[in-house]
Amino acid sequence: MNEHYYGVIMAGGVGSRFWPLSREERPKQFLDLTGSGKTFLRQAYERLLGVIPEQNILVVSLTRYKDAVMESIPELPQGNLLLEPYGRNTAPCLAYAMYSLLQRDPQAVMLICPSDHLITNVGLFRHTVSEALDYAAANDALITLGIVPDRADTNFGYIQAVGGKGAYEHTRPVRVKTFTEKPDAELAQVFIRTGEFLWNSGIFAWKASVIKEEMERYVPQVTNLFKGWEEHIGKASEAEFLERAYTDMERISIDYAVMEKTERDWLFAANFGWADIGNWESLYKYISSPDEAGNVTNASHTLMQGSRRNIIVTHNPDKLVALGSLEGFVVIDSEDVLMICPRNDKKLKEITTHIGLPDFEDFR
Repeated sequence: MNEHYYGVIMAGGVGSRFWPLSREERPKQFLDLTGSGKTFLRQAYERLLGVIPEQNILVVSLTRYKDAVMESIPELPQGNLLLEPYGRNTAPCLAYAMYSLLQRDPQAVMLICPSDHLITNVGLFRHTVSEALDYAAANDALITLGIVPDRADTNFGYIQAVGGKGAYEHTRPVRVKTFTEKPDAELAQVFIRTGEFLWNSGIFAWKASVIKEEMERYVPQVTNLFKGWEEHIGKASEAEFLERAYTDMERISIDYAVMEKTERDWLFAANFGWADIGNWESLYKYISSPDEAGNVTNASHTLMQGSRRNIIVTHNPDKLVALGSLEGFVVIDSEDVLMICPRNDKKLKEITTHIGLPDFEDFR
């Protein structure tokens, strides 16, 4: 393994779409929603072993999640846990990681991975990201791993490859033509038919020095707040420095801040079995095995009378779950919340939005 290769796992999200199991103090990356016996974060960490030297794997999270991170990865060195005082989306998160790595190793090559993805073929994942890292090490390129799509899905962003239909099928990176955030169903169908588009995985590879140049060029409102980082990152004054920087930091994604503007963007096709588990609907599609009526549940005992296409999760799998004539609903039974809602992302979002009201503070 290359000593200059580093893995950066982003683990600061709040996971509100998985409420009521995902809470402010313990969001989805610290949960086992797949039945694997491991949290999403633990799975993300173990995927990098064998690709990245163990001592080079870093986790970026929020200060309040420090204990939860260490519970999932107790062997993680304290110096490899980067704690943001506030969540400000992925651009500030990656700026912090970038400056931290440049402080350690000016030759650092970074592999960026979200903490809440499902990867079914770990061996192929490791092979693919190794190739992406090797390319990034040899070139001043910002590489996005694009997932080869098998359907028109409106839950993902799309990246168009230069070169026309099937250009990304060659075993080499290709240039990026366009980015499109979560298209509607009709446009997603058009994208799939053209054969020019991949899903945006949110997995990146680049030299720390190259992303520094591009961030300072395209998003100075973020990087200017890190001025003086050489005197503070990795030092006793780091927490105080970050508190000042993040107080005025805007919320902005790395895609919008840099990837949609840079001329150094490259696309690396991947087909290792990927899912971004962003809501109950995606969990229904990618993790669970529906019964004959399309119901998915973790309960050991069920009585489904005329009920179809439901997602049922209970904190006590030994409990009997009985449903009568219910179709297309999400039923979540946690220790202190029972949620019953149509299997509709808009309806679910309406509920989680209302949880922000003062009356429901104890249930966030």
